[in-house]
Amino acid sequence: MPPRKTPPPNRRKPKPRTEKADVFLNIPYDARFEKLLFAYIAGISAFGFVPRATLEIPFSQRRLERIIRLIAASQYSIHDLSRVQLDRHAPFSTPRFNMPFELGLTVGLGKAAHSWIVCETVRRRISKSLSDLDGTDVYIHGGTVRGVFRELCNAFVRTRRQPSVEQMMQIYRILRSRSASILRSAGAKDPFNARVFLDLCVLASAAADNLVSR
Repeated sequence: MPPRKTPPPNRRKPKPRTEKADVFLNIPYDARFEKLLFAYIAGISAFGFVPRATLEIPFSQRRLERIIRLIAASQYSIHDLSRVQLDRHAPFSTPRFNMPFELGLTVGLGKAAHSWIVCETVRRRISKSLSDLDGTDVYIHGGTVRGVFRELCNAFVRTRRQPSVEQMMQIYRILRSRSASILRSAGAKDPFNARVFLDLCVLASAAADNLVSR
């Protein structure tokens, strides 16, 4: 009778890494919106997603084509249409059209696998500034960090990871506490910079993975 073979040790197979979904972030790039940029990065990362933005696009590449590809490659997009006032910086006093334009590009793609949401600061203002969106749910954050977190919770209520507002606040505080060193490292004056944006996203993702249960 042949000797019995010793069964191999029970080794657990490593779990395959799940790729995080991208969220295209369409927001104003100005100093008044800085705290909400940090809020969006913190909140999106808390849900286990990766923030993407046109800040990443090099000037040497055809910008419009890259924007369309970036939106198309993302599973979600957030379009903040809060900035409807005139931009009074020289040389011209004009409204800002980038945000509604990029929303239009998103809607025009018509991708069934892509979900988009619209955010605003003031309730019912969008019915005048962009009446074609009548019938669309608009998420009103009131221009506050906690408001952004609240509305992200409403928008992503069906996703697998469900962070609390307090957990998002913790991530936000980590970003704010490290922002000065990140700016110095990049030689930048504000966070609306490709290198700074990417560094903030990496930091937020690591903080979210540590703080928020999967």
